[in-house]
Amino acid sequence: MTTDTRSKGNIKSRLACLSMALAVGLSGITYASDYLHTFEVVAKLDAETPPGNIAVGPNGRIFLSVHEFYGRPLRVVELLKDGSTRPYPTPEWATAAQQQEQGGLYGVLGINIDKNGILWLLDTSGPERAGRLVAWDTQNERLQRVIYLAKPVISDNSFLNDFAIDTKNQAIYIADTGSGSIIVVDLNTGQARKVLHSAKQTKAENIDMVIDGQVVKLGGQAARLGVNPITISHDFSFLYFGAMNGTSVYKVATKDLLNTQLSEQALLASVTRYGDKPISDGITIDNAGNVYVTSITDDSIGVTKPDGSYLRMVKQDDLSWPDGLSVGPDDYIYATINELHRSPALNQGDNQAKGEFKVIRFKALGKAEVGR
Repeated sequence: MTTDTRSKGNIKSRLACLSMALAVGLSGITYASDYLHTFEVVAKLDAETPPGNIAVGPNGRIFLSVHEFYGRPLRVVELLKDGSTRPYPTPEWATAAQQQEQGGLYGVLGINIDKNGILWLLDTSGPERAGRLVAWDTQNERLQRVIYLAKPVISDNSFLNDFAIDTKNQAIYIADTGSGSIIVVDLNTGQARKVLHSAKQTKAENIDMVIDGQVVKLGGQAARLGVNPITISHDFSFLYFGAMNGTSVYKVATKDLLNTQLSEQALLASVTRYGDKPISDGITIDNAGNVYVTSITDDSIGVTKPDGSYLRMVKQDDLSWPDGLSVGPDDYIYATINELHRSPALNQGDNQAKGEFKVIRFKALGKAEVGR
């Protein structure tokens, strides 16, 4: 595997942040009766484009972040209809940045798109640099804006992971896995606030990620990863989230998240448990309140129903570490598969990927509205 110096340094920094994720509590999950749906493979991807997260636009265009744990030079690609990929938004922007002023991306996991076709890229922070939200207009193919995320909202152990876009209230909600908190960004002003940093709901539970009989480790220790799965209801009333090492989906009203006068304690009191989930990575939601969940320990994707029960929907042995989810304009749920537990970052520097990188899709249970 070839990895440039900047990529190695970036990955080490990110892993150091992840290793600081906190652990609290221990709980279990009761599974309802499983039922399986069929799924189809949209595209198989090569070793240069191990996918991270996915964003499907209102017009059906598909964009992928390239997972930095494999140390590849590309950061973002567009998945074309013939199954090939191209650097996106431009070759210069899609590759590793040397200086932010010159364009280029340091490391992108979070990627999402709104109803206006604005693709938002969450560019990682680091000990000596701010994070960024980069907004790209996919209709006119031009940079729309950049929002910087700096200290004290971003800390040295921040790991900016996934996020949800609220076009009704002009806000973005970011899961900071490293600090176990949610960052609320006001898109009107560009100002950001860290919330729920003292909440146990954003922290990891004391449960192991066991995949193929092995405990997933970070920095030689069993991984304990906090909030990462995050999504928003179709009417923008509620934000849904949970810890990766966690067995619950929680929800909180966006009006409370946006209320700058609300104390941390009052905001904590407004968080409620929505339902069960397995150890997971990404989530998304349809208009009926079904929260789709990537179950990384058993090669499956399931759904947390509005009654709180969890059902496994699709499962197959080569769905190794289902990662990101996105709603398409066709009422399908799209998912990335990236074998992340076999990546060098989670495997003592050894790349043991079997070449099962892919994008799949399956029919949503309810109407799935893209972009909103």
